[in-house]
Amino acid sequence: MSRLPAATGRVRGLRAPGAHRSNALPAGAWWLWALGLATAASRTTNPLLLGLLVGVAGYVVAARRTDAPWARSYGAFVKLGLFVVGVRLVFSAFLGSSIPGTHTLVTLPEVPLPEWAEGVRIGGRVTAEQLLFALYDGARMAALLICVGAANSLASPARLLKSLPGALYEAGVAVVVAMTFAPNMVADVARLRTARRLRGRPTGGIRAVAQIGLPVLEGALERSVAVAASMDARGYGRTARVPARVRHTTNVLTLGGLLGVCAGTYGLLAAEGAVYGLPLLVGGLVAATAGLRLGGRRSVRTRYRPDRWGVRAWLVAGSGVLVAAAMIRAGSVDPAALRPGVVPPAPPVLPLWPAAGILIGLLPAFAAPVPPRPAVAPPYPAVVPPRPAVVPPYPKEDQ
Repeated sequence: MSRLPAATGRVRGLRAPGAHRSNALPAGAWWLWALGLATAASRTTNPLLLGLLVGVAGYVVAARRTDAPWARSYGAFVKLGLFVVGVRLVFSAFLGSSIPGTHTLVTLPEVPLPEWAEGVRIGGRVTAEQLLFALYDGARMAALLICVGAANSLASPARLLKSLPGALYEAGVAVVVAMTFAPNMVADVARLRTARRLRGRPTGGIRAVAQIGLPVLEGALERSVAVAASMDARGYGRTARVPARVRHTTNVLTLGGLLGVCAGTYGLLAAEGAVYGLPLLVGGLVAATAGLRLGGRRSVRTRYRPDRWGVRAWLVAGSGVLVAAAMIRAGSVDPAALRPGVVPPAPPVLPLWPAAGILIGLLPAFAAPVPPRPAVAPPYPAVVPPRPAVVPPYPKEDQ
C-alpha cells in the first residue's frame, strides 16, 4: 500500500516539509529577512519597486503564516502604512513643501505667520510636484512599516526572546512585550467586533469604537498583570555577581559597538556615507559581540530547547541580505532608476536588475517549513434510510 506524504508530513523532492517544533525557523531568521527588505525599501522611492517589495512580503506572509495571535497583525500594518501615506499627503498640502513646482493644482487660503516662523507656511499654493514627492516619500515609509509587520507576523516573540544573548535579556523583554501589544490588541478588537455582530449591535461608528476600546484596554491590563506574575514566580531578574572591572568593560564595549553599528548603518543607507559605513559597521559589530559575551556572564538563566540554525534558516536570512545588497549596489550604479524625477515629473520605470534582486526575497515561501493548517471537520455523512428486510416467501403446501 503506498504512503501519502501529505498525510504523514514527510516531503519528497524539493517541497518544504511540514513545520513542527524541531524544524521551525528561528525568529532571528525571519527578522533578518524582513530587515533586508526594509533596507531595500529605504534605498528607493520608485513606487514600482516599493510595490514589488510589498508584494513579496505579502506573498511570503500568506504562504508561511501560522494561526497564532501575532500572525494576524499583518493586515493592521498594511492599513497603518496606507494611513501614513494619507497623512503625508495632507501635511504636504496644508504645510507646504520645499519642492519647487510649476503645475498648480489648487490654492488654499494661507494663514499669516509671524516673522520668527519664516520658512513655514500654512496653506497657499499646492503643486503637483510637491504632492508627487510626498506620495513617493509616504510610500517608502509605508513599505518600511509593512516589512516590519511581515516579521511580526512570521516570527514568534517568545522564541525571539529566547534567542537573545543574556546581556540583552532585560531589554529584550521590554521590546518583545511592546511588539506583542499591537497583535494582541488587534486580536481583541476582532474578537469583540465579532461578539457585537453576533449580538446584533453595530460594529462601526464612533460610539461602537468607544464601547470596544474599554474592554480592549482592560484585557491588555489583565494580560500584563498575568505576565508580570508569571515572571515573578519563575524568579526573573536574578543575576550573578561579576567583578566591577568586567562590568565597566562590558558597558564600554556594548555602548561603543552599538554606536558604531548605528553610524555604519546610517552610512550604508545614505549615499554620501557609503565609504565609511562598512568599516564602522564591522567594527561596531565586533565590539558589540565582545561586550555581549562578557555581559552574558551575569545571566544565570538556561535555555530549554534552544533554536538551531539549519540550512533553511540560513537561506531565509540570506535571501533578505541579498535583497538589501542588490538594492544598495543598484543605488550606486544607477541611482536615477531608484529615484524617479519629481521636478519635472517623470513616469517611474521598473529597472530590471533591482526587480530581479527583490524577487530573491520570495525564497522563504519555498524554503521555510509549511505551517500546520487547522484541521477541517469532515462533513456529516448523509443519513440513508435502511432498506426493508426481504422476507422469503413461505413454501406452498401441497394440497
